[in-house]
Amino acid sequence: MAGDRAKPCELDQEKYDADDNVKIICLGDSAVGKSKLVERFLMDGFQPQQLSTYALTLYKHTATVDGKTVLVDFWDTAGQERFQSMHASYYHKAHACIMVFDVQRKITYKNLSTWYTELREFRPEIPCIVVANKIDADIKMTQKSFNFARKFSLPLYFVSAADGTNVVKLFSDAIRLAVSYKQNSRDFMDEVLQELENISLEQEEEDMLDREQRGRIESPPPS
Repeated sequence: MAGDRAKPCELDQEKYDADDNVKIICLGDSAVGKSKLVERFLMDGFQPQQLSTYALTLYKHTATVDGKTVLVDFWDTAGQERFQSMHASYYHKAHACIMVFDVQRKITYKNLSTWYTELREFRPEIPCIVVANKIDADIKMTQKSFNFARKFSLPLYFVSAADGTNVVKLFSDAIRLAVSYKQNSRDFMDEVLQELENISLEQEEEDMLDREQRGRIESPPPS
């Protein structure tokens, strides 16, 4: 697989040719298998970048959706979730969320509501998939009904990062949902942020015009 690893120049070319780009974030308690799931999906063809400034790991992936090239950024928490809260920048401009719990640890399931509340605070509209991981350890868990997903009308996937069960389907569907969301929706938070950016730009233009006018007044024309 190592020989299939994309070279930087190839990635740059794909970036240049891409029809779209999306950001997908992973949420959930520590050690539920978020990183393992992403790595299982990408196998050896990924180049994770540790972004210590934001305490996260970024995985870049190129996918094809309906014949179009899509660049996908998977954002992983890199341990930041230990503080039971993520920095606001983690949510900024995300197009989909993969929320993971460990079927062997009840507390990770109970904490989904906390993660979901925080997600909706920053991203009220984006699609979210609930993921029951580590079913290889107890296949009977797939027979259980997990009310959290039903309560919020969220899709529930039973997966295993260890043996790969449903991993490709999970990420393929998440990418498709993210692309669809970006194309068809305008998140209220995006509109607010865009409006703030526009106001800031307008203010800068006004300040620049004021400075230019003051400069003309203060500099008398040569006699």
